[in-house]
Amino acid sequence: MNMNSDTMQEVTLQAQKMMEDNEAYEPIYSYDEVFPALPESEPVQAPPVHNQWSQKMKMSSSIITQVFRVPVEERKYKEINNQFGGQGGEQTKICADIMQHTGSHIEINLAKDQSLTILVTGKQDAVVKARCEIVKALQTQANATINIPKEHHRFILGMKGKKLSDLEMATATKIYVPRTDDNSEVIRIVGTREGIERAKHEIQLCSDEQAKLAFVRLPIPKIYHPFITGSHNDIVSNIASQTNARINVPPPSINKDEITIAGEKDGVAKAKEIITKIYEEKKRKCQTVSVEVRKSQHRYVIGPRGNTLQEILAQTGVSVEIPPFESSTETITLRGEQDKLGPALTLVYAKANSMVEAEVEAPSWLHKFIIGRKGANIRQITQDLPRVHVEFRDGTDKIVIEGPPEEVEQAKNELEKLTQDLVSRINYEEIVVDPKYHKHIIGKNGANVNRIKQETGVQISIPSDGEHNMLIRIEGSHQGVATAKQQLLDMVTKMENEKSRDLIIDHRFHRTIIGAKGEKIKEIRDKFNQVNITFADPGAKSDVVTIRGPKDDVEQCFKYLTKLNKELKESNYKIEVPIYKQLHKFIIGKAGATIKKIREDTDTKIELPAEGNESDTIVITGKKANVEEAKKRILEIQNSHENVISDTVSIPCKFHNSVIGTKGRLIRSITEECRGVNIIFPAEGSGDDEVIIRGPKEDVEKAKKQLLELANEKQLSSYTVEVRAKPEHHKFLIGRNGTNIRKVRDKTGARIMFPSEKDDDREIIIIAGRKDAVEQARTELEALIKDLDNVVEKDMSVEAQYHRHFVARRGQVLRDITDEYGGVTVSFPRSNVNSDKVTLKGAKDCVEGAIQRIKEIVADLKQQVTIECYIPQEYHRTVMGARGSKVQSISHDYDVQIKFPDRETKEELDETDDSNQNGEDLQMNGDIYNDGEHNAEGLFDKPRKNDTIKITGKEENCEKAKQALLNLVPVTIEVNVPYDFHRFIIGQKGKDVRELMKEFDVNIRVPPASDQSDVITVSGTPGNVEMAKQALEAKVEQLEKDKQDRILRTFQLKVEVEPRHHPKIIGRKGAVISKIRQDHEVQIQFPDKGDPEENSITITGYEKNAEAARDDIIKIVQELEEMISEDVSINHHVHSRLIGAKGRNIRKIMDQFKVDIRFPRDTDPDLDTVVITGLEDQVLEAKEHLLNLEEEYMQDINDAEVLRQYTLAPSRLQDDYRPRSENKGFVVKGGPWEQKAPDTTSNTEFPSFGCVANDAPKPVIWGPRR
Repeated sequence: MNMNSDTMQEVTLQAQKMMEDNEAYEPIYSYDEVFPALPESEPVQAPPVHNQWSQKMKMSSSIITQVFRVPVEERKYKEINNQFGGQGGEQTKICADIMQHTGSHIEINLAKDQSLTILVTGKQDAVVKARCEIVKALQTQANATINIPKEHHRFILGMKGKKLSDLEMATATKIYVPRTDDNSEVIRIVGTREGIERAKHEIQLCSDEQAKLAFVRLPIPKIYHPFITGSHNDIVSNIASQTNARINVPPPSINKDEITIAGEKDGVAKAKEIITKIYEEKKRKCQTVSVEVRKSQHRYVIGPRGNTLQEILAQTGVSVEIPPFESSTETITLRGEQDKLGPALTLVYAKANSMVEAEVEAPSWLHKFIIGRKGANIRQITQDLPRVHVEFRDGTDKIVIEGPPEEVEQAKNELEKLTQDLVSRINYEEIVVDPKYHKHIIGKNGANVNRIKQETGVQISIPSDGEHNMLIRIEGSHQGVATAKQQLLDMVTKMENEKSRDLIIDHRFHRTIIGAKGEKIKEIRDKFNQVNITFADPGAKSDVVTIRGPKDDVEQCFKYLTKLNKELKESNYKIEVPIYKQLHKFIIGKAGATIKKIREDTDTKIELPAEGNESDTIVITGKKANVEEAKKRILEIQNSHENVISDTVSIPCKFHNSVIGTKGRLIRSITEECRGVNIIFPAEGSGDDEVIIRGPKEDVEKAKKQLLELANEKQLSSYTVEVRAKPEHHKFLIGRNGTNIRKVRDKTGARIMFPSEKDDDREIIIIAGRKDAVEQARTELEALIKDLDNVVEKDMSVEAQYHRHFVARRGQVLRDITDEYGGVTVSFPRSNVNSDKVTLKGAKDCVEGAIQRIKEIVADLKQQVTIECYIPQEYHRTVMGARGSKVQSISHDYDVQIKFPDRETKEELDETDDSNQNGEDLQMNGDIYNDGEHNAEGLFDKPRKNDTIKITGKEENCEKAKQALLNLVPVTIEVNVPYDFHRFIIGQKGKDVRELMKEFDVNIRVPPASDQSDVITVSGTPGNVEMAKQALEAKVEQLEKDKQDRILRTFQLKVEVEPRHHPKIIGRKGAVISKIRQDHEVQIQFPDKGDPEENSITITGYEKNAEAARDDIIKIVQELEEMISEDVSINHHVHSRLIGAKGRNIRKIMDQFKVDIRFPRDTDPDLDTVVITGLEDQVLEAKEHLLNLEEEYMQDINDAEVLRQYTLAPSRLQDDYRPRSENKGFVVKGGPWEQKAPDTTSNTEFPSFGCVANDAPKPVIWGPRR
């Protein structure tokens, strides 16, 4: 920035005047001074239109086009053809490749003189790259060389060769620069003649520019650098400004002698001459003087940021060399001219001795007493010594004093005197206490330790839990320390004599003992207030509860908890009752009424297995007597259904395991044979012989008989053998309904047990009983197994007309026969072979069984008939059900085949209509109908071919299936439901109506809201429609009751209460008003602030409940009227400590004194006023308590602030208390931003768009040129 001499003189005078007035100088510049107008060589003709709309916004496009020419003599491919390049010309291929990998567009035109004009379009980088490649490929290349000094090559290359690469791209050439280890100065250029000339020109320009520059390194010893740089770099800056050279002098922290100079040759030479001259002169004239100065005083010679050294150099011209901080030497060297060394030495001594440092021995624990409350003691010493700084160093027994020698000595004497006085008056003691007792010494919220501090006036330091330190330190007067020590020792002795007992309580009872929000355990602790009760962490699942305290109290608490544990065990007695799964619904009852009544009457907890659980066990928990009663009632319900009885069998306990069998096989075979009766053996080791059998009477008798037989067998003999047979043969060994195996059992008297599907080895059959019976049964079974293993082949005759039945549905009937008869193979003749021979191959008994089964099927087929059932085709899909599920079920239940007709085409429908017009009588479902009549169900007028469903099977089964199909034909009824209830029938997003349709398998249509109709249509099978109708009517009845109930619940009552009481009625977070709402089941609405009826509180609900809620509110208001409010001024700095984390402290105080305390908001004018509301006595007590806490907290704040002042380093202290003036920044007056805004209504500043008629036409501002 340049200013003329007049401006500088004016600014200087202004600064001098400000300094004479002792005011801070703040320069203010005008806009024209700071930003002068640029000189104009010639006046510029102003444009004819002088408004901002005449200027067009300039925008650059990212797509560019370059055009260049290749002369015919420089063309590499001189193909001449009517079509450029000819078919498959080399030039065309090259251009296509370049376009593909550069992304540019290339157009080539051939001129009459056979030169090429090339247009390249695309993004700038792509165009440059494409042009370079085109020139290399299509234009002949020339070679040229240029000699450039070796030291200039690196400037031509640029950083990482980028400059050379850019030059090659711009000139479409290839430039070869010699390697650094090659001493050649020749640079070779390959490319077009034009490109070579441009490249040579650019390279020569770069070399010429570098030829003008120079770089010099001057090896000047570091000891002379201060004379070259000067004070605050004044000399070196002056040289740099005179020569325009860049001079780099290493900083004092770097041990380097070399000074570098860079710039234009003339400037560098001149700067080198000046620096060399200064160096030679100082080298010739300078001498040195060494002085010894204490290491601690060196920093005063250096000064802040080396300013003192620069000051000495500026005043005397002498350089002061200070040894490094890490060096132990104390020698300071002065270097300069002989006549200037004396004054410099005087300055060094003056600076070194201007400040001294002294230490005072004082125990670290005394430091806070030396500082005094709010710094009173230390301030008394230092108030007359403003240049003295006293530093209390943490963890040391020293106080460091820094300042002028005479003042330091005075402060040292005062501190030593104060330290001696304090040592004589104040004492400290340390006692060793086990860390486990520390929290008991502190007490809840510090109650115990604070009490001792207040009584004795001492300070007690207890280590934190993480320190693992056993020392407790007491500081204060001799008497106070002794008293506090004795009290602490007494507490420790008492705690050491306390007793601790562990009680085993099942961890599942811990939550019950603690209670909701710890209410029950709080009652126990209040009852035994000297005892500490500790429960294990919930995640540990430990049963141990620890009780600690005085011996007698611990014993009493132990007895109380033992009794409580016993009661909990008694009330949590648990048994499991097996009940048939199919009877659980009778245990539950309608809507859970039965199970609920049993729970209430017996005060027990009854848990039934989940719906998907296969278990049939019901768990009952509670007191033993109640549990037994509940069990009895549940068993009574079971016994009252399906003739369920219980019976007992006496079997010696020593035979129980053998009767049960390996993996329960024997007992499972009995339960399966007797329809799943429950057989309950006594617990192992109980010695009980009674075995309980429960189930239907006939099955129990049968199981009892088999169990006794088995027990007798076990008592007589426990001989068992194993026989192996293929699992697929087991069914033949057992026979239909167990006939085969029963014959063996009856003949031999042995018991035969087959494996279940869950057994690992399914081939083992176990035979148990007396040895001779077992062996006989074994022989019988092995003979049967041998027969089954003998494969035979037999033929039988089956009439061809029945073959289709066996092979239909992918041979399903044959597969069933194969599975049922041990894998026997059944072969029917092929469809194109006229034969009735059927071949069977397999085990002899299996083949015989299969032949018999086929004969039975053929006999059934001969007895089959086909009847027709007429149902209109429109109902066929409904009758069939989803994926034919309904019709498949009927086919399976009645063992028939049902065939539905194909869908009717339009031609068949017309033909049927014509035939029906002939007046012929039709037979429908066995009845004769004339034209126009309806059948009994009123389904249709005339049967058609496509309405006929064919049913094939036994005649009686076909009739039953026909009736079942007719029962599936849907009917439609209308149910009257008031329009207002439709939304409740539909439910949220149609959920309720979908559930109804799913439950009763019907379709329910609710009329649209626009119709406002009361009729709901239900379609489905007659039985389902009737059930759905009853459900809808029941729901309407319930909705009517709910409607009446809602009317009763809308009773409103208003209570007049002053708005100032509203917050108290609402309570903290709405607790009070929520409780009233819950207790009385009402809605309570408070008016908005500023509402005309802001005194009225509206209560909505049942009349009786609303009146009860009103009474509760009036009662609260009466209590509030008796309260008073008092304002207390408490320093706002302690408000946060009074409130505590998340308001815990202030809530505790409010609960303790039963008052309400309100603190001011940040926006309130008075931040110190706290409002206390409550009964008069309680308000006064709370006020006194808050004021005591304020005094204590303010004392802590002040002490901490004072202590901070005396523990900061001098530099930090100066920074903290240095007055700071507001920095207004660089101020410029009269800028455009201070000018008046243009007047948009002025025709001068905003002229019209019109133009003079005589002027030439100008382009239209908006839109394209015309």
